[in-house]
Amino acid sequence: MVWVETRQELERAINDKTAMMAFMNCNTNSGQIKHKEWLEVAKRRNIPTLIDIAADVPPIENFWKFNDMGFDLVCLSGGKAIRGPQSSGVLMGKKELIAAARLSASPRGSTIGRGHKVNKEEILGLYVAIEKFIRTGEEEWNFWMKQIAHIENAVKNIKSVKTRVFVPELANSTPNLEISWDPAVLPLTGKQVQERLSLGEPGIELNAGKNNISLVTFIMVPGEEKIVATRIREELSKA
Repeated sequence: MVWVETRQELERAINDKTAMMAFMNCNTNSGQIKHKEWLEVAKRRNIPTLIDIAADVPPIENFWKFNDMGFDLVCLSGGKAIRGPQSSGVLMGKKELIAAARLSASPRGSTIGRGHKVNKEEILGLYVAIEKFIRTGEEEWNFWMKQIAHIENAVKNIKSVKTRVFVPELANSTPNLEISWDPAVLPLTGKQVQERLSLGEPGIELNAGKNNISLVTFIMVPGEEKIVATRIREELSKA
């Protein structure tokens, strides 16, 4: 594997042994080469391309966007927001390249793919998850927003507490809720709240900043947002 950052490094790295050019989509905004330029270089050199969009669904249209853009292979996690089996994934693209990838899969048990095999139950589970996500993705998004709103409403009237709902542009682009407070009013750190929630009953895991915490709801079973809202309110109200 040869890592490059600039167009010049890319051009210098390509040689007659270059098998594929792989692009990490979650790093798009921090990288110096964007999708179009990557594809231009690859097509001029007649090198197949792959893009890793592991956590970049939703939005739903990303299922087909990158193949339409010109990438020869697109790989996507079956877990995360799609919520299929976490050990599964999707490879989409040119038939002959997928056939080549299958050479490292079962029943060829002595290949590098042995440690990454997916059984037939997981394959079926992923198929059902994708079909459901495409069909009900918008409805589920609205439900995640309702869960976020429930937690937000439970804490936003606590003195000095502020809330912010945001969606990351890349990787795990699902609704996030950030809860922050004035430490002069609530003498707590984000880490303290995080630890108390983690060690509580039930244990709740979330992210912590200096004087804030943040969370997502897409992995919650319906109804769990009520438990989370109650526990966060309890810990903030204690201060």
